[in-house]
Amino acid sequence: MNILVVDDESVIRSGIERTIRNQFPEHAVFLAGSPEGAVDLLKTETIDLVLTDVLMPGMTGLELMEISRKSHAHVKWVVISAYSEFAYAREAVRLGAKDYLLKPIGKDSLIQLIAKLGEEIAEENARNQETHLLKSNLRLLREAVFARWASGLDLGGIDLKPFIENHPSFHLVMVRMESERDMKLEHFIVENVLTELIESEGSGFVASIDAKSLLGLVTLREEGSPHRIVDQLRSHLKRYLKAPFQVQHTDRLSDFRQVPAEMQRMRKAAATQVYDHYASGGDQAIEVALQYIAGHYSTDLSLEKVASIVYLNPIYFSQLFKQKTGNGFKEYVTQLRLERAMELLRESELKIADISERVGYPDMRHFSQIFRKKSGLTPSEYRQNANGAIPVEQE
Repeated sequence: MNILVVDDESVIRSGIERTIRNQFPEHAVFLAGSPEGAVDLLKTETIDLVLTDVLMPGMTGLELMEISRKSHAHVKWVVISAYSEFAYAREAVRLGAKDYLLKPIGKDSLIQLIAKLGEEIAEENARNQETHLLKSNLRLLREAVFARWASGLDLGGIDLKPFIENHPSFHLVMVRMESERDMKLEHFIVENVLTELIESEGSGFVASIDAKSLLGLVTLREEGSPHRIVDQLRSHLKRYLKAPFQVQHTDRLSDFRQVPAEMQRMRKAAATQVYDHYASGGDQAIEVALQYIAGHYSTDLSLEKVASIVYLNPIYFSQLFKQKTGNGFKEYVTQLRLERAMELLRESELKIADISERVGYPDMRHFSQIFRKKSGLTPSEYRQNANGAIPVEQE
């Protein structure tokens, strides 16, 4: 049995690994410190059992479980939960988790659980492993062939007929994402969410086209437009994705030879289409950014650096920041620094050079120029002003 342990606390991971290896040396144990690491292992290893923490950076264990259910239906899940997170454990059981372990994890309860699930998984593997492997290989082959065809690449003589005979008519749905970081987790989310929606409305499959794009093919159970799938897809992706994205679709098609041209058309349209963002995630990203700025305004603070903290493309982050705060990034940081400088000028006896450095301006001359431009006074004049209540101008 192959066991995957997902927890951002290394002490928990290593403790579980040590217990399993000592008691069950016949089992293989894989470790992941994040949902991204778990996704990599789920894709590259034949995992039978996942023990996952609930609260982790980027994605909760429950979200990882929910997203993975369709593409890894054979995997058993066990949730690791703190007492204060018991409600999460109940939700995990509702999603199909086999059990939950409370922190701190008892060695005896872990051993009993692994023994019990080991027998259950061994029986299922004896019956289903060959069938599962065959289906998985056929799915990968189909998606690889479809991706090459959609991209306009040569198929090397592969006959398309077995891939298209069940789809006399179909729609294409493309999802394109934008991020500067590794997109493996985002790919995994889109692939699984779109696959589940396709199966709920008809039949089809999803293929990865490139590092930022996935293409779904769907034959609807009831003829009509794919708007229902597209709307639900946008709703789910706004909940799960931590990156801006676009969703496009075609009208009903009946000729596979149209696929490459339609793919090119959607790619061209993507260049001018506005990206959706994850609604609650966007608010959360800006809130995290503002907290970071408030704690680091005295350092060399760049838009690119703050965007990387919240895992957003700098251009998109800049647009979102202005939308949420009403100010551009540079203007916001400048205003914050000068407000803090005014406070120090009024309430402390620090030298102006020290104040300049404390608010993020190592060059006092540059600080004085910016201060005068915004307030109409030099720092010395401001300090001498009896009221000390000259507002920072808004641009």
